[in-house]
Amino acid sequence: MPNSPLVPTVRRRRLGASLRRLRNEAGMTLDSAAGAMGWKGPKLSKIEGATQSIRPADVDALLTVYGVEDTRVRDALGALARDAGKKGWWQTYSAIVSPTYADYISLETDAETICAWSPLIVPGLLQTAAYARETIGGVTTSRTPEEVAALTEVRMARQSVLSRPGTAPELWAIIHEAALHQRFAVRPTTMREQLRRLLDVSEMPNVTVQLMPLDSTPHPGVVGGFTLTGFPQPMPSVVLLENLSGATYVEGDDATPFARAFERIRAAALPVEDSLARIAELEEGHRK
Repeated sequence: MPNSPLVPTVRRRRLGASLRRLRNEAGMTLDSAAGAMGWKGPKLSKIEGATQSIRPADVDALLTVYGVEDTRVRDALGALARDAGKKGWWQTYSAIVSPTYADYISLETDAETICAWSPLIVPGLLQTAAYARETIGGVTTSRTPEEVAALTEVRMARQSVLSRPGTAPELWAIIHEAALHQRFAVRPTTMREQLRRLLDVSEMPNVTVQLMPLDSTPHPGVVGGFTLTGFPQPMPSVVLLENLSGATYVEGDDATPFARAFERIRAAALPVEDSLARIAELEEGHRK
């Protein structure tokens, strides 16, 4: 129902933010833009605020009002409008996947690039099932064994995005070496298998893995990990910040400092070839 209030999902917020920026670039007020569409100002305000949906045809008409001729922009925003309320495979796990987690999976699905700085854990897209199961079980304070198993399935299913034909995102993951010294008492071979997984997945053309050495110089990443997801223009980037209480998103212009921080973190990390050599060395150590 186009006029009903909606929960502002990340997809709707991205669409609303893009439309707001294009309206401002066109030098139009809410009332003037809405008037050109035959709407009242509050309707456009709700669309930009992600509490009301908008049809792809109306997105196309609005972009014409704003003088946007770039077909890539028009196609990207039209697709986002079509998919804003679309349910993905993760809805099967709605009993255990929180709305914020579902939002992030949709971001991963839409992403053109994913830049992950992970100082304490291997990024989810690169984990083995055993590693995922033990880490999910270790950090949770309230999940049952059945829920841990289901969340592990979700994490494994997310990884299919990396091998999606034609539209797989570019993943650049920087992992602190300390994360690769984690001990797993339940299944001692877990870390060795995880290290081998990192080496194997790094051979994919869209995946790059770097290691932050234990003796690295100070860099912006010392304040915590984050994942920066990028999308085709004009859609803004989104940053995911995780903690025990859930996830927080940083969007639009507020994501720019994280992009700059990632570049400095990348510069402080070992070069890619040296990173893979160190991971191979650690993996060999687990065989002795």
